Amino acid sequence: MGEEVARSKAPVQDEPGHGQAMVEVDPTAPAPRNGRGGAAASTSLRNLLKGGVGRNVGLVVALVLLCIVGLATSGDRFASSANVLTILRLAAVIGVVSIGMTFVITGGGIDLSVGAMLALASVWATTLATQQMAADYHWIFMVSTALLVGAACGLVNGLLVAYGKIVPFIATLAMLAGARGLAEILSDRKTQIISVNSFVDFFGGSLIGIPVLVWMFLLVAAAGWVLLNRTTFGRRTFAVGGNAEAARLAGIKVQRHTVALYVLAGLCCGIAAVMLMARTTTGSSTHGQLYELDAIAAVVIGGTLLSGGRGTIVGTVFGVMIFTTLNNVFTLNNLSISAQSVAKGLIIVIAVLLQQRLAARATAP
Repeated sequence: MGEEVARSKAPVQDEPGHGQAMVEVDPTAPAPRNGRGGAAASTSLRNLLKGGVGRNVGLVVALVLLCIVGLATSGDRFASSANVLTILRLAAVIGVVSIGMTFVITGGGIDLSVGAMLALASVWATTLATQQMAADYHWIFMVSTALLVGAACGLVNGLLVAYGKIVPFIATLAMLAGARGLAEILSDRKTQIISVNSFVDFFGGSLIGIPVLVWMFLLVAAAGWVLLNRTTFGRRTFAVGGNAEAARLAGIKVQRHTVALYVLAGLCCGIAAVMLMARTTTGSSTHGQLYELDAIAAVVIGGTLLSGGRGTIVGTVFGVMIFTTLNNVFTLNNLSISAQSVAKGLIIVIAVLLQQRLAARATAP
């Protein structure tokens, strides 16, 4: 009655919770196109796109679209190597600040004082006494001063939040006012010119055609990525930001870790102060104005949750590049700073709304 087809019996999973059923399988039959394998692959792809990869792809697309708009509206002025280097230099300083902000927000906090800490570090590192020591010995004295001032400010923030039990918003708002005021007192509200040429020559130079400031940003971003994604410190940061009480019950010293996060943010501000000093050859109490808003915007756009528990360094880097490129396109087209601010505000609102929708889908049954 025709050729017999050999058949074998194989267990397959029935509906969840209903055990296994024995069904006949024809090994010579073609695999179904819409079978469980295809559904699993489709589900995996959707999950991948909903995760960090999908967010980064969206950021890349947004950056490419901005570049296309820049080319269409400004042509060679936007595409020139000088303009590209300008974008990278501008992104480097706020980028380093944003890396520190990423850690704080991922850990469930926020820091409104990053711009003021940067200003205070730049002023303290360019006082006559500090510059004299740098001229007599080495410019490393200026760098060390900026790093120490930034870390000290971050330590104060961390102690107020972790042990003083002050809400991060209030504690860092107080630091914003205090650090900016102290910077004005130290500088007498005057711009301090850097006279140490070796400092300017080193940090203002280039390596294989790329500014040293950009290399510094890349190094800080790479170190931040490793610290957040490949170390115990990073895992504890996610845990503290996701649920501080659960992290405490798991044996994590939440208060000590919170202090470390704010010190890290202050250290990043010290590094950014050195970079801004090199770029402008000055130290000023007006440095870093509104940097806190730019940093928070870049971090949120990059995919870090404002509520904590999830953060991405790669996303932050793309967020910084998007905002810096947007500002550059606006400037080349002679659009006002007010228009730039409106555009930033709209982007932030859209990003937060998207975060809320993604979070709701992730928690939905």
